[in-house]
Amino acid sequence: MAFGRKKHLDNESMKNGVKLITLANPQSVISEQFRNIRTNINFMNVDKEVKTIAFTSDMASTGKSTVSANVAVTMAQAGKKTILIDADLRRPTLHPTFNVSNSNGLTTLLTSRGKEMDASSVIRESGVENLSILTAGPIPPNPSELLSSKHMLDLIEVLKQEYDMVVIDLAPILDAGETQQLTSSLDGTILVVRQAHSQKLAVKRAVELLKLTNSTILGYVMNDVDADGDGGYGYGYGYGYGYGYGEEKEKKGLFGRKK
Repeated sequence: MAFGRKKHLDNESMKNGVKLITLANPQSVISEQFRNIRTNINFMNVDKEVKTIAFTSDMASTGKSTVSANVAVTMAQAGKKTILIDADLRRPTLHPTFNVSNSNGLTTLLTSRGKEMDASSVIRESGVENLSILTAGPIPPNPSELLSSKHMLDLIEVLKQEYDMVVIDLAPILDAGETQQLTSSLDGTILVVRQAHSQKLAVKRAVELLKLTNSTILGYVMNDVDADGDGGYGYGYGYGYGYGYGEEKEKKGLFGRKK
């Protein structure tokens, strides 16, 4: 029981996927907020090229898979050849989100005995122009070893040559040691926290773990921001500083599902 609070896990996204609001309603205020996140990431390219980014969180059920998927869609919509990878091998959501099989995926590549990984054999088209997806694949008994392996780093290097943006949905950093290790090899990491769900000490510890491995923290997304009674998404640079954006809730609630 981390930080003295029992976790309340929402398994809906694992069954039905997350809602791609950027596709369902691209003109909505929420979709514009996701484009704002994309814009902020683009600003990072001024001093250093950012091609590989990860989304993680302090704990589960913060909405990180919703954020990572929608930001990846906005990147593809902007004309960038993008691949979205489900590397949350404990609670994968990408295959139900895009309604594809998960019989083969990331774990298939990482457990391949061949000297060369044929990534093209398991990468799928998403149905969104410029966006490819790599599902998690069968859930392994040793996710930490697989994601911390040289195979994983080699795969990322291969994908960097093929795509403009490599977006990785990682497991919560406080739950998975491989997240901390893998982010240190990427161009940047974005932390997703959820208002009234994430604990301040847990978020602070997540930031400390990222800094411990010299991971580049691009910023954080504040999910479920309570701005004048409405939910929303915010984006900011660094722990403890950010912007909250309000929006009009739909009848079914904000996105309806959160991971």
